Amino acid sequence: MTAQREWFEKDYYAVLGVAQNASAKDITKAYRKLARQYHPDANPNNAAAEERFKEISAAYDVLGDEERRREYDEVRRLGPGAFGAPGNGSFRFDMGDMAGAGGLGDLLNQMFGGARRGGAGVGPQRGSDLEAALTIDFVDAAKGLTTTLHLNSEATCSTCSGSGARPGTNPVRCTSCNGRGVTEVNQGGFAFSTPCSRCAGRGAVTEHPCGTCRGTGVEMRNREVKVRVPAGVDDGTRIRLKGRGAPGRNGGQPGDLFVVCRVMPHPQFTRDGQNLLVRVPVPFTSAALGADVNVPTLEGDEVTLRLRPGTQPGSRHRVKGRGITTEKKTGDLIVTVDIIVPTSLTNQQREALLAFAKEEVS
Repeated sequence: MTAQREWFEKDYYAVLGVAQNASAKDITKAYRKLARQYHPDANPNNAAAEERFKEISAAYDVLGDEERRREYDEVRRLGPGAFGAPGNGSFRFDMGDMAGAGGLGDLLNQMFGGARRGGAGVGPQRGSDLEAALTIDFVDAAKGLTTTLHLNSEATCSTCSGSGARPGTNPVRCTSCNGRGVTEVNQGGFAFSTPCSRCAGRGAVTEHPCGTCRGTGVEMRNREVKVRVPAGVDDGTRIRLKGRGAPGRNGGQPGDLFVVCRVMPHPQFTRDGQNLLVRVPVPFTSAALGADVNVPTLEGDEVTLRLRPGTQPGSRHRVKGRGITTEKKTGDLIVTVDIIVPTSLTNQQREALLAFAKEEVS
């Protein structure tokens, strides 16, 4: 109910700075850029940046999921005015109906075709989406790995298996709504349903609540979740684990778990997309005369890079196919040359350089 109401008020496309017809790729690209900019690790002790990061994450949770994006667009298209407001003679409804068992079709039936029959109250409720951070090594992020994430979160109660009833007992049908979960109210030519006040729309009453979860069917506990991190993930990449979030209520589907990758820096390498970047120190004589230099790679071996005579400091050289490999492509290794200038010279070196300098002038 709260989520759909917020959808009326918040333009998630504007939050991410994309058009309403933006592709899924553009939405992901915009999210990653903003997430890196406003991530709490990049803005320590900055409450405004943290709040902005939460807003960006909430927008991507909806727009980054094809099914939820369609639902969001439909809710935004209808708008709150399409359903009227209390006091003007139009039909008033509970937004929970849009996510309930009857869905939007039943809602419109109530508005234009009479009361809904045989409904299921608030119906199954999808569990909340959860988010967890996973810190991984730079090399593991490039190569990919399968690891275990340790969480303390909502989970189906281990004592009652989610029923909410004490072991050996079962919930009983609610006598107020006869198990339907709703009670109907007639007002002239209109009729609408409201969740039963006795069973809170569940259709059943737990007379002997479970002592572990106190009748909710959900408990907080430590759990382990296996995560497969694909090769080539970058800092801020979000991995969606469908159905591994909080458990649903009333038989609803569980939410999803979003794992945010936090990649540790490497002492030698950085990255630009799929390309690896490395800086290599080269003696100034080798740069002037040309030479073969050894360049480290992420695999631990070395490749030979041939420098032409007159190589300039800061020049960049490409080694094809030695970057980061993903399912789609392989990047390159980009080598930046740093010229080493000696801090002390022997007498012979000094005389040779003075002779060189004289030749340069003449």
